[in-house]
Amino acid sequence: MARALFESVLSEVFPFWGELSDGDKDYICQNTLAMSYPRGSNIHDGYECAGVYLVRSGCLRVYMLSEDGKEITLYRLHGGDMCMLAASCVLQSVTFDVRIDAEENSECYVIDGTAFALVSNRNPNVQIFALETAVSRFSDVMWVMQQVLFMSMDRRLAIFLLDESARIGSDTVKLTHEQIAKYMGSAREVVSRMLKYFSTEGIVEVSRGGIRILDKKRLRRLAI
Repeated sequence: MARALFESVLSEVFPFWGELSDGDKDYICQNTLAMSYPRGSNIHDGYECAGVYLVRSGCLRVYMLSEDGKEITLYRLHGGDMCMLAASCVLQSVTFDVRIDAEENSECYVIDGTAFALVSNRNPNVQIFALETAVSRFSDVMWVMQQVLFMSMDRRLAIFLLDESARIGSDTVKLTHEQIAKYMGSAREVVSRMLKYFSTEGIVEVSRGGIRILDKKRLRRLAI
């Protein structure tokens, strides 16, 4: 019964699914729950191996909480996204606790962490997938750390866009995100995230044709 409910989704999410034995497929499905989380609820407090979260709809916020109660958002999960960092029993090298809140009414599939770990121990491809998934999320975490610990990326990007605009004599910078990242000595993903923020704030307009500066005064203030 459980396999009939979950296999169609799990087979799409996990590239290793076809390599698992029928027994392991049944075991994972039997240890998977369909969960509904109301907006504002805490669904993982960071103190135990919660499991693997597959977001079907809604939005989850993954964050860390300091001893004095300060929060730092690591990343958000939307429909189709997956979180492995709450499954410390799967990724034993994960030594920090993350918390997860539902920012919207959310529907998720949650695979028991212990069950996933047992299957992972028997299947190297599952271990590789879990590690690769965690590493991809660590890039988001490092983006946050970069913003917190070093010169702000918004300032660096604002300076670059202003200088490039002055150099070419146009408010439209016809460069790809990858090119800008190369010029700035950063990563394309970092530049793309910052440009998305600028776009949301109405500072620039991002399109396939390049980046058009909409509010040069605000960009100059960011560059100071």
